[in-house]
Amino acid sequence: MTFVALAGAATAMAVATPFVLPAVLTGSASQAPAAGPTGVLDALAGQRTWLNGKPVRPEDLRGKVVVVNFWTYSCINSLRTLPYLRAWQEKYGDRLVVIGVHTPEFGFEKDVANVRTALAALGVSYPVVLDSDFAIWRAFGNQGWPGFYFIGADGRVRDQRLGEGEYGKSEQVIRTLLAEVGTAPGTAPVSDEVGGAGPEAAPDWAHLGSPETYIGHRQARNFVSPGGFFRDTSHVYGAASSLSRNQWSLAGAWSVGGEFATLDRAGGRIAYRFHARDLHMVLAPGASGQPVRFRITIDGAPAGANGGVDVDAEGRGTVRAARMYQLVRQIGPVQDRSFEIEFLDPGVRAYVFTFG
Repeated sequence: MTFVALAGAATAMAVATPFVLPAVLTGSASQAPAAGPTGVLDALAGQRTWLNGKPVRPEDLRGKVVVVNFWTYSCINSLRTLPYLRAWQEKYGDRLVVIGVHTPEFGFEKDVANVRTALAALGVSYPVVLDSDFAIWRAFGNQGWPGFYFIGADGRVRDQRLGEGEYGKSEQVIRTLLAEVGTAPGTAPVSDEVGGAGPEAAPDWAHLGSPETYIGHRQARNFVSPGGFFRDTSHVYGAASSLSRNQWSLAGAWSVGGEFATLDRAGGRIAYRFHARDLHMVLAPGASGQPVRFRITIDGAPAGANGGVDVDAEGRGTVRAARMYQLVRQIGPVQDRSFEIEFLDPGVRAYVFTFG
């Protein structure tokens, strides 16, 4: 995911700033492409799981223009790039090969069934290879989600992008590479703006004042429940009496692990004071897989027209699968708001807040 710059002068930088994954998760710090500029496609070889068709071999890609996209399905920054990848695939057809490298951030994203379900729900039809051991990530020297690598017919990485934005420049790179092999790129103009629906819509960078905030204790910040974290054990937390912008708290019986917090008894709540148009959470059912009902409030009232795609007008929804849930999309002026989510059933796993 991407560290999001706060609203103000730094906002423009947020478009292209990727989240650099800690070396403890990748197995080593990111380096320059280990396979070399002409051999990175060899990293796709070997006994790997491919979805959306048969495995793609390096020899299948010789003489072709290729876009390799590193992503993970619960990451808002990855999701917001999908409209562009789909548009390029549709516009250039078999003249361009788009390959998704699914490198997970969270444990549930390593599950093949979860990824397959996500591809269907997201309308991703191009080949996707699973990179749960980060081997392809390291071979490319990738440093964040989303990562884009533009590979010419000579097999060389000719350009790369990390983070969101600069889609028009990226498409112009594709056209240049296609022209080099005598393939007409077409006459349709390049575009920096491809409309996306729901969570895939472009963020409101100008009013984005809240950063990605992890709930597991390993990367958490701005947690203000009295007494702080009780790590890796069940504890009954009390809500903070008040929250400043970007502070959050737990209430109820929770077990906070390094990656996520698990609700031990029904009725637990999470509160966050935020400043953004959109608020999302990555949530998953508990180990039993039973759905978990929830309801949200914004400034103490039902969400109404400001609810995201995963809640109704009363702010109610259900966690049925491990994924990102869009809970708030404000339709009015963006200002500091108090968000609270209450879970009506036990077992939910809460991973992270993201904003847009």
